[in-house]
Amino acid sequence: MPKSAFSAIENSLSSFLGGAKVMLAELEEGESTPSSEGQREIVSRLEIDEVAYFFRARRKELAFTSTEKAFIIELLTAFEGLFAGFSAKGYDAHFRTALLTSLTDIAVARYIRGDRKGVFWPTQSLIQLLKNLSYQRYERSPATTGFLVYRTQLDDFLESLEKTRYDWLDLGSDRRRISGDFFRNPLSYRFVDGYRALFICDIRMNVKGTIRTSAPGPSDNIEQLSNRETVSLLSRAGAGAFAVYVNKASEVEVVLDSDKLLLWRKGYWGIYDPDIMHEFLAGKLEKRSIDYLVWSIYALSKARHGTVVLVAEDQTSFESLRKGSVGGRDPLSRALIRHVRGTKIGTLKRSGELSRILSSDGMTVINRKGELLDTGVIIDTSRVSDLVTGGGRTTAATAASYLGPVVKVSEDGPVELYRDGRSVYRFG
Repeated sequence: MPKSAFSAIENSLSSFLGGAKVMLAELEEGESTPSSEGQREIVSRLEIDEVAYFFRARRKELAFTSTEKAFIIELLTAFEGLFAGFSAKGYDAHFRTALLTSLTDIAVARYIRGDRKGVFWPTQSLIQLLKNLSYQRYERSPATTGFLVYRTQLDDFLESLEKTRYDWLDLGSDRRRISGDFFRNPLSYRFVDGYRALFICDIRMNVKGTIRTSAPGPSDNIEQLSNRETVSLLSRAGAGAFAVYVNKASEVEVVLDSDKLLLWRKGYWGIYDPDIMHEFLAGKLEKRSIDYLVWSIYALSKARHGTVVLVAEDQTSFESLRKGSVGGRDPLSRALIRHVRGTKIGTLKRSGELSRILSSDGMTVINRKGELLDTGVIIDTSRVSDLVTGGGRTTAATAASYLGPVVKVSEDGPVELYRDGRSVYRFG
């Protein structure tokens, strides 16, 4: 039964790990757990009904990050616990349903609580509350809100906010614990919208007050969409602090103080881990430019703007694959492209131009130094196999990946990494 139950979550686990192959196998009596074959494999032992099993995940192209490994350990622990509660004969379907709908929620709650001791249910309750809120609309607009969970002394956290642009509202005698009717009044999520204001609570989900900005937010749209300001706040809120949002795309975002993101999108959890992009682009793009690209890509994914970005090798001539340009021979378009050509993507990000360039039609090409070589490129896709499934961006990304690593964002949000004519990782 464990292996048949595992089949219920196999696809979602593979998706969470960016398309990795996953499996669960029984160990023969006296057989030891297979050893891991390097960083591109996760192997973990578990025991169910006094029978030993081992879990294995493999990813050919990219190593697993420490965050992915730690999360999988939490998920397998939850798997063991759930199975023990549904091991009675005749309850196979009940267990598979519980796994499919709840296991990753449990793993997320276990992971973000941080100390691995207790306080599981309050964290899970907050996640469920915000998942429910993500379906809420008010005058046809999505409900949005945000919570920052501090892990230090409240007074220390508030003291660190002095002389900043944040104002503290202490709820005093109106403080309350988060419960199912927390958002019964629309003012609670209209006033504390997660953009200008946040609820502040402890790890047991006791809401202490709110903070709100006393000045406009960052002008850089990428900074806003990728929660850069939140990460700065979490650095003041103690080790293990995190923030949870319902955003304008009706997704639940968990922002960790490690600068990783857990995202509930389209009914599934995924992890946005910059370390994956760093490994994918290592030796192909300078480190600082990778950082700029990582969060620009996430911002576009969240805003539902598609893009294709090629990081060209030093000696690559992509002229042979160029079929044309989105701007064609239009002199204004050519002048605009000349204006940004040769500029570092960090400079373009600070000016606010990068997100507009990347979200325009056609492919954007940058070099190893992070300089923009061209944009609006229409690439020749004739060399791509007819077996490639997907739209124009997928075909373009596949063709371009023979010239260097490619990052693609689809209009409906997913991010994919391409190398040598194939997708090697997918998020969202």
